[in-house]
Amino acid sequence: MTELLPWLLSGLGLLILLLAGDSLVKGAVNLSLRLGVPALIVSLTIVAFGTSAPELLIAIEAVLDDAPGLAMGNVVGSNTANVLLVLGIPALLATMHTSECKTSKSYTYMLGASLLFVALAFRGVFDWISAIILLAALAYVLFDQAMEAKSHHAANATAAANDEDEIEGVDPDLPGWRIALFLILGMIGLPLGASLLVENATVIAKTYGVSDTVIGLTLVAIGTSLPELATTVVAALRRQADVALGNVIGSNMFNLLAIIGIASLVGPIPVDPSFLRFDLWVMLGASILLMPFVYFCKDITRIWGVILSMLYVTYLVVVLF
Repeated sequence: MTELLPWLLSGLGLLILLLAGDSLVKGAVNLSLRLGVPALIVSLTIVAFGTSAPELLIAIEAVLDDAPGLAMGNVVGSNTANVLLVLGIPALLATMHTSECKTSKSYTYMLGASLLFVALAFRGVFDWISAIILLAALAYVLFDQAMEAKSHHAANATAAANDEDEIEGVDPDLPGWRIALFLILGMIGLPLGASLLVENATVIAKTYGVSDTVIGLTLVAIGTSLPELATTVVAALRRQADVALGNVIGSNMFNLLAIIGIASLVGPIPVDPSFLRFDLWVMLGASILLMPFVYFCKDITRIWGVILSMLYVTYLVVVLF
């Protein structure tokens, strides 16, 4: 039972993180719209940052607990899992008609963010200099997307009128006390869940003689990719391939620019040599695998689902054994 306890507490920490992140997003979105913040700004900032809050808190907690490998492993592992697992499994259930998606610009930004991240990793450490570069890139992407969305909505009055309906978690009838409750639960739950997960994941790593980097690349990365997986499965079954692909691209971009950018302001994150030899290239290769679906209008068929899923299983086997 003693050996099982760290696993149970890690699972509990992950569950608290996911529920608290969802609670914080609901509270922040509804409060912002009540205060008159435009729905467009809410969707580009609060929702995007809110859904990445679990990964961000894990990264900060890992840096503070002197387990920086966990922070790097979580981000790199999550990005790999987002492409191979989060797109692979839904494609096994139903063909994803990505040929109809208009995601080429966002994907180009994601590829650029991936290349920038790999280049900075060769400095050997993510410090305040890396942080400024990553956060500046994030600010540019957000500004460009805001301008593009603004011009799109200005040309389409109907879309602008329905902005709030497109944001998940919006409830015009939500009473003020419930908004406050969502915010409080989110702000208490996130650091609590992150602390539980990081501390017990580190115990697991020491017990089994593996590095915190490996735990970050596997256990923590898969756990924090579960919300994206759930969203993408639902989107695939509803034939909403644009939602599925956009979800993965947006999540990966935020992981690289925002999470490591902010976490490396808290403290330096050294880059384990194994990342430079293997994991970063797997992450980059997985990102490049999306090219046919984004640029050449290919659908993600069941065959591709099998290929992507098997590639991820192979990656896990190599990392673990």
